[in-house]
Amino acid sequence: MNRLNKWRQRFRTMVRYRLLVLTSVPIIITLLALIALTMYWTLAYSWKSALAGVNADLAVASNSMEVLQREQRLHLNAIAGSYDFQIQIEREPEHIFSWAQSRAAKYDVDFLAVYPASEIDRLPHTLRRPLLEGRERTFFQVMSDIELESITSELSARAEIPLLNEQVIESRGLISRSLLPLFNEEGELEWIIDGGILLNNSTELVDRIRDLVFPDGTLPDASVGTVTLFMDDIRVSTNVPLDSENKFGRAIGTRVSDEVRKSVLENGDVWVNRAYVYDAWYISAYKPIRDFNNRVIGMLYTGYLEWPLISRYLTNLVELSFGILATLFVTGLLVYRGAKDLFRPIERIHRVVRLVRFDQDARIGKLGLDPQHELAILARQFDTMLDQLKQQNEDIRQNALELEDKVKERTASLHETTEELRRNIFLLEQTRSKLLLNEKLAALGELTAGIAHEINNPTAVILGNIELMEYELGKDATLVSEEMSAVLEQIDRIRNITRSLLQYSRQGGVQDEITWQHVNPVIEESVTLVRSGTKKSDVEVVTELNAKCCVEINRHQLLQVLVNLQMNGVHAMNDRGKLVVRSSDWLDENGKPMGATISVQDFGCGIANENLTKIFDPFFTTRRSGTGLGLAVTHGIVSGLGGEIKVESELGEGTTFTLYLREKIQTDDEITSLQVME
Repeated sequence: MNRLNKWRQRFRTMVRYRLLVLTSVPIIITLLALIALTMYWTLAYSWKSALAGVNADLAVASNSMEVLQREQRLHLNAIAGSYDFQIQIEREPEHIFSWAQSRAAKYDVDFLAVYPASEIDRLPHTLRRPLLEGRERTFFQVMSDIELESITSELSARAEIPLLNEQVIESRGLISRSLLPLFNEEGELEWIIDGGILLNNSTELVDRIRDLVFPDGTLPDASVGTVTLFMDDIRVSTNVPLDSENKFGRAIGTRVSDEVRKSVLENGDVWVNRAYVYDAWYISAYKPIRDFNNRVIGMLYTGYLEWPLISRYLTNLVELSFGILATLFVTGLLVYRGAKDLFRPIERIHRVVRLVRFDQDARIGKLGLDPQHELAILARQFDTMLDQLKQQNEDIRQNALELEDKVKERTASLHETTEELRRNIFLLEQTRSKLLLNEKLAALGELTAGIAHEINNPTAVILGNIELMEYELGKDATLVSEEMSAVLEQIDRIRNITRSLLQYSRQGGVQDEITWQHVNPVIEESVTLVRSGTKKSDVEVVTELNAKCCVEINRHQLLQVLVNLQMNGVHAMNDRGKLVVRSSDWLDENGKPMGATISVQDFGCGIANENLTKIFDPFFTTRRSGTGLGLAVTHGIVSGLGGEIKVESELGEGTTFTLYLREKIQTDDEITSLQVME
């Protein structure tokens, strides 16, 4: 393997082998073209010769069948002219039929019958006229088992052929039949001699035709010449072997291929081509066999195995290829030996080029050639070029080092300036957003505080008068208790609205104590409050509390947020359904705890996509009895705790609000720094 790799490397890298290839390529291409042309011509000629030969074989076989039928007619004429026949007609004409049957074997026919002209009606109409005109007829015919049985039971049994792989027995017979009319002295038809040969299972007949068509020495070694008689598409007599490789058995009872059947039997054409004959490819020729009505009733086939012909062709091709390879080897060796003096200087130049490529300081020097030799001049020019290139590379390296230092300085300065500018832009955007929000909140706070104050004053007067009316009425107050309860309920609702307004206007102003504690107890307390407030509702509250991490929170504000989110879920489900509250640890990419998450999931009406960006805006609500401040206050509280709130909703399926509470509340500067880094 190492030696093979070494030679492979030489052919890929050494100049002498490259030049050897270049000088050999024209010869190789020429020889390959000659091979291709030779293959094409020989293949085309061989194929045409094979087809012409098998067509000629088919003609010989067809002539043999005609000779057979001619002999058959001669036998019938011999019967008609025999002394025994004349004596039998003269003395015992009533026994002529049995006499004829007993003489069939003597005249080499399988059946023989003599019947008077009065029985001509037993023959088909197309045969009667020629007989009446005195013409002899010889033709092929397919007889049914009943017709064969009427001649002789032995003939019917001989005709039976089991069809291979079909579990069926073919009982019809293919007959070569001759009719000979005999006339009396007055010129009237008196007798008809009818005789013929059964072609089913006639192995001696097809073997005799094969020996005539394919004499010894006419086919390649190991080839098999075959002749077959078909009745329709069934081989009724053949010497095609059941195993073409081992050459045993006969393929009687097998069928011809569909392609041949369609061309010969259906279209009546002669087929000359390669065909798959039972178990192998044969160079084949098929000719239709017609009956007295010119209908195709079978086929005559001749052919021989294709593979020996191909094998002989491939053998010739291999011999030609070996001759060409030997020629290439000899010419290549001559070119290699003759150009050896030219290769050595070129290889030395090539070796120096390779060393220079690996940054080694090498020169070609003297090559031992005449100073005016082209390679010697090339070597001197190459060495001079290497010296100049070395000096230029040194200058380029020095300039590159200086340029690299300057680029590093400029890049570092530009990077610092860019980072500082990006940070300043971000801080400016944050400051602008905060200023706009603070101005909006300040204006809204003043407005809501004034509105709440103005509303609380008349509300207090109304409440005081209600209490005074209840006191003055005494026992009679029960008469208007429902009306007074309705008034008190509306007053309580007005107070809740003003409380929400004040809560929203004072976000960040009044802060309760921030404590370090678990979120699960706060969640359980909020669920208890919601359950007590929704006793009349058909709402099931389910908790899945898995958070273990402690967070910094304002307990009362978180409780307010959770109650608000849960009540929103109850309202979204129309006080009926299932509410799921979950908690879990908030982990970063490395699995380190960052805080806790709390989610509130309802299975209510959901929120439309166009409203998802508006739900945290003040006074935005889709509920007729809502104020639009609950989620705005919730968002403000969560942001004040340094957390985040996210919402996922699908219309008609439900909504999930998720709180992200950090383990430690971050200052505004820390949040801004993180956002800048992101």
